[in-house]
Amino acid sequence: MTRKNAAAKKTANSNLPAKMAGVAAYASDPTHSRGRLLPEPPPSNRSEFQRDRDRIVHSGAFRKLEYKTQVFVNHEGDYYRTRLTHSLEVAQITRAIARALSLNEDLAEACALAHDLGHTPFGHAGEDALNEVMQAFGGFNHNDQTLRILTALEARYAKFDGLNLTWETLEGVVKHNGPLPKKNLPPSIAAYSRLHDLELHTYASAEAQVAALADDIAYSNHDIDDGLRAGLFTLDDLAAVPLCAKALQSLRKQHKDLDQARLIAELVRDLIGQMVGDVLAETRRRIAKLQPQSADDIRAHHQPVVAFSAAMQASLKELKEFLMQRMYRHYRVNRMTSKARRVVRELFMILLAEPECLPAEWQEKMLGLDEKPRARIVSDYIAGMTDRYALDEHRRLFDLYARS
Repeated sequence: MTRKNAAAKKTANSNLPAKMAGVAAYASDPTHSRGRLLPEPPPSNRSEFQRDRDRIVHSGAFRKLEYKTQVFVNHEGDYYRTRLTHSLEVAQITRAIARALSLNEDLAEACALAHDLGHTPFGHAGEDALNEVMQAFGGFNHNDQTLRILTALEARYAKFDGLNLTWETLEGVVKHNGPLPKKNLPPSIAAYSRLHDLELHTYASAEAQVAALADDIAYSNHDIDDGLRAGLFTLDDLAAVPLCAKALQSLRKQHKDLDQARLIAELVRDLIGQMVGDVLAETRRRIAKLQPQSADDIRAHHQPVVAFSAAMQASLKELKEFLMQRMYRHYRVNRMTSKARRVVRELFMILLAEPECLPAEWQEKMLGLDEKPRARIVSDYIAGMTDRYALDEHRRLFDLYARS
């Protein structure tokens, strides 16, 4: 279905008011959604965006996030963030910002909860390794894989593959980091957009833009928490980062005898508050200047409407540089990511060369296919693994004494 046809089938939910109360003129309205690729009867007791959110939460891909790496591989400790806890924290921050800006909270939350569904086991190390071995077959990109999961791989409904989400949710997931260039589009995004035009040249809705910044806020702060907990750096090290230094100084002055665990929690809370406050102030400034009258006015603007101030962007850059050097490139993290890359590469090579080693249902998908689509199926199989399943599968395939 083309965008024109989808637009002609705009959703009208008779159980909701004609105009959503309490939201801004430029908020996304579920009663005027551009619809789903395959039309469905409107939900009776919830909005179209609530239905999207619920389908995401009940998906198999969402459950698997519990055992997928954020920074630390799942078996390294029970208290570190996983992709699931990260996604929940992103969703909480997203809803808070969306509410403060009078946006549609359900759409914003759906975008937040879905944004990491396409991640491989072992985080970015796994993605880099899978992209490397998939170069001859179209490459691998976690954002592209997220759309593939949402539109094809989830198999939960009798009438369609995927989750058949609304145009607005899919647009928000695909374009949460901004417009996509026409050249070298990831394969699933390119193919789906030919059926259901996501207008890749424009920005996404304000709700999706909120989810993107909430992602930045969440991971920057929980990586501080996890890095301190893991002993990769100290609070005194963080005092060299201007954004953290002022907050630490103030907290230590207010709470002279506070134990370190509570001090860390207070620091993270303070930093999240600073970042959220900055987003709200800068976004309100941009909205006041633009005066958007519809969600499409947000999409058509030449830059994001939801944004950090220039000063906060500079501060975040300094914080991310600190985390890159002291955490993401720490030798303990490097050793684990090196192992992870080898696990993913070796799994891909053996399963592509010897597809008879795949589980029966995955072998069936490969029957009669050429090498390129077979490689994509192997990629789907590996990308869907949790950390521990990937390690177990690698052991079963390469350890002569392991049971298959």
